[in-house]
Amino acid sequence: MASAISHAVAASAITAAFYRPGVSKRVWIAGIVCSMLPDLDVIGFRFGVHYGDFWGHRGFTHSLVFAALLAGAVTVAIAQVRPEIRRVSLFVYLFLATASHGLLDAMTDGGLGVAFFSPFDNGRYFLPWRPIRVSPIGISRFFTGRGFAILESEMVWIWLPSVLVVVLVTIWGKIRPGEAATSR
Repeated sequence: MASAISHAVAASAITAAFYRPGVSKRVWIAGIVCSMLPDLDVIGFRFGVHYGDFWGHRGFTHSLVFAALLAGAVTVAIAQVRPEIRRVSLFVYLFLATASHGLLDAMTDGGLGVAFFSPFDNGRYFLPWRPIRVSPIGISRFFTGRGFAILESEMVWIWLPSVLVVVLVTIWGKIRPGEAATSR
């Protein structure tokens, strides 16, 4: 798995694509939280759930169906409090933030893969390109030499591309098609 820190970094880059002035910071924080929630499945280890099980690590909670269900539930909850927010955009944002978790985990060099298509197909998949070093499960194992080496890997393969996305989205927002011609 990628670290929780890097899942939050990737979700922040997705936030940049959806950001609108006046939208509460809580909405953007909800996306970041959604990007980290799939790893709650590690709690199952304490209850005898095996890694490769449906509810195991990188199982159902890493699937696209779970991303849609979580995005739907959070969209409904936010829309109750903030009815002025466009629900479709909010859902897409939360879905992409949540789904980014499985995508990043499928780019790691360890584990059993990601059950993207659960509950319809519980097979585990990796992407063909896997440059991200797998992060250890558990905080105590993360703050070691290995954990810092993993952060180094994630800085190259997650943080740097995330910053690039933010820069490109910012530039795109300043020079939109049609606006450039009228600003001369």
